[in-house]
Amino acid sequence: MRIPRFPEPAATGTVVINATPASAYEIVSDPPVMIRFAEEAHRARWVGGCEPSQVGARFRGYNRNGLRRWVTDCRVTDADPGRRFAYEVTASPLRIPISRWQYDIEATEEGCSVTETNWLRVPLWFIPFAIMITGVLDRMGANNANIGTTLGRLKTHLEAAATAG
Repeated sequence: MRIPRFPEPAATGTVVINATPASAYEIVSDPPVMIRFAEEAHRARWVGGCEPSQVGARFRGYNRNGLRRWVTDCRVTDADPGRRFAYEVTASPLRIPISRWQYDIEATEEGCSVTETNWLRVPLWFIPFAIMITGVLDRMGANNANIGTTLGRLKTHLEAAATAG
């Protein structure tokens, strides 16, 4: 099966947060925690007995859009504490490549910036099925909107935690 590798990101967003790169990384590198800030994803769990947040670790994501529900399998590809966390996503149960998600963290004078980026990996023949499963016609537009929501919630959480502690 030929898998297209779109070189350009499908969606991206950046937020500056008054928090340390380490505190941002602690959350973005733990999908069961990060899921609290997401829009479509509503649950995640580590699978396979791997060390969480390490390259090669796997987790399952549970997603929803209205009444529609779907499951994805994810494998961590990058785990550089305080700098980058990324994973590849496949659709269950056929293990069809779907996307790559990446979080890049950089120190700033205010604390750090977090950039969330998504690349589509879905084979072209699977797109109509993906639309039917998720109910989303414009995946790039939806992911851009969802990234904005996720990063805004992450910023609110981290800045509230910084002022409380």
